[in-house]
Amino acid sequence: MKNLNVALVRLLQFVVFALFTFIVLVYFGTMILLPLDIVVLITKALHLLGIGTLFGAILAVPVVAYLGKIVYNTPGLIQMIIEGGIDLVNTGKQRVEAFNKFAVPAK
Repeated sequence: MKNLNVALVRLLQFVVFALFTFIVLVYFGTMILLPLDIVVLITKALHLLGIGTLFGAILAVPVVAYLGKIVYNTPGLIQMIIEGGIDLVNTGKQRVEAFNKFAVPAK
């Protein structure tokens, strides 16, 4: 019976680990893909105005780069975004380690 309890605790621990890993990957993946999505949206908007897709992309990339520069130069914004991701990692680590106190008495 104790082996079953340990196995269930470890299974739940793995599920929580996988969940927080997924959340962190989505968080940082969004930060990477967001500028690319903005380029695509601006390109499509310029295409609706009659500008070709290639020329729209050529115009959209500097616009997004300028927007990225504005975000980068905003004091504390980048640090806050990174700290939010680090807080997710630390919270996940604490939740996974919290399962150990249930697994030890079950042995």
